[in-house]
Amino acid sequence: MGRKWANIKDKKAAKEQTTSKVNAKFGLELYVAAKQGDPDPSTNRKLHAVIERAKTYNVPKHIIDRAIEKAKGSSDETYAELRYEGFGPSGAMIIVDTLTNNVNRTAAEVRSAFNKNGGNMGVSGAVAYMFDNTAMFAFEGKEADAIFELLLENDIEIRDVATEGSQVIVYAEPEDFHKVQTVLKADGVEEFTVAETEMIAQNELSLSADDLVMFEKLIDALDELEDVQKIHHNVSFE
Repeated sequence: MGRKWANIKDKKAAKEQTTSKVNAKFGLELYVAAKQGDPDPSTNRKLHAVIERAKTYNVPKHIIDRAIEKAKGSSDETYAELRYEGFGPSGAMIIVDTLTNNVNRTAAEVRSAFNKNGGNMGVSGAVAYMFDNTAMFAFEGKEADAIFELLLENDIEIRDVATEGSQVIVYAEPEDFHKVQTVLKADGVEEFTVAETEMIAQNELSLSADDLVMFEKLIDALDELEDVQKIHHNVSFE
């Protein structure tokens, strides 16, 4: 799973260069998570997870607090969480997660991005079966073997614990996200490079140079859409 970590690391670095867009997308995701449940992250695990993800992207505290305060208000603004699936060059598989208050607009924009950049949108379930929903954490200052033993001792089912450079990467069941993070923090992990729930491809695809250029254009076009929150794919950039 190391190559997937590299892809996510590169994606984070690219997003951090467009701070205002990242803040806006997290602001919306935080608002929806707080609106759908308790606006208290200590009791709303979904909100807690979004806050932790936001921190890894250096989203300022005032952005987080403002989104939660907005959710406490009387706004009747509603958003739908929708997933689109499709294909890029050479059959590359892509999953697009969105938050939208206008389903027709979002569907049209996602379809247009696929069609204009060498891809095509598929039906629901077209590619998702080839991905595993996975809780993923990356951090420094620990030994992988010790972390593996620690998590086992706490009855957490671990898919993998790997080392990439100075980083330890933990892959776990998505429903154990909060439990894994709580155990790691109790063991002294103060900062996470990654704290995500990712759709990880079961098999990665290598593209030719020309197809890779086209694929990156497609991903950039999708990422530019206001309603798109996360994009998952099976392409290796190594």
